[in-house]
Amino acid sequence: MKNIILFFIPFLIIACNSPEVIEDMGDASFQLVDSDSSEVVFPDDFEGDYVVMGFIYTNCPDICSLITQNLVKIQKEMNYPNDVQFVAATFDPVRDTPAKLKQYGKAFGVDKNFTFLTGDSTEVFALMDSARVRSQVSFTQQTDSGKELYFINHSDKIMVLNKQAQVIFEYGGSQPMIPSLVIEDLNKVR
Repeated sequence: MKNIILFFIPFLIIACNSPEVIEDMGDASFQLVDSDSSEVVFPDDFEGDYVVMGFIYTNCPDICSLITQNLVKIQKEMNYPNDVQFVAATFDPVRDTPAKLKQYGKAFGVDKNFTFLTGDSTEVFALMDSARVRSQVSFTQQTDSGKELYFINHSDKIMVLNKQAQVIFEYGGSQPMIPSLVIEDLNKVR
């Protein structure tokens, strides 16, 4: 008769409902303005809600409109949730005035719980650094009237902040599958 040796190897299953924090913005404070020219302190004014945030500029010839469309699509497909705020921050505060952002938002049919942010260049660029959004002027030309025309190369990003202003998800913002991914991830943590 053979000896049979049984080994019991315990294992541990850890259930985790909270995703890993990518960046904690809870201690940050950026003095900005929205498209109604009202002062906004980011992220303080949004704490207590989830924030789905994209980074755009209104003169962008390509991906910024796709990022904005994705933000609007997420909002609509989630049926305008009360506990989620949608934010688009510009990295071109010189041209993206509150009035310009308001006009841009109307073109996309932006509705409630959607805020466009701009402000003083120093504050805007500090926010971009904190969110790890990179931008660089890629083309500059003077028009015949003396106006400067320029385009900006930049990060393609949408991120989600939890109710404590911690970044918990990041995505390439312009891809067509992003709305379904954001919705799926938000539904896991809400």
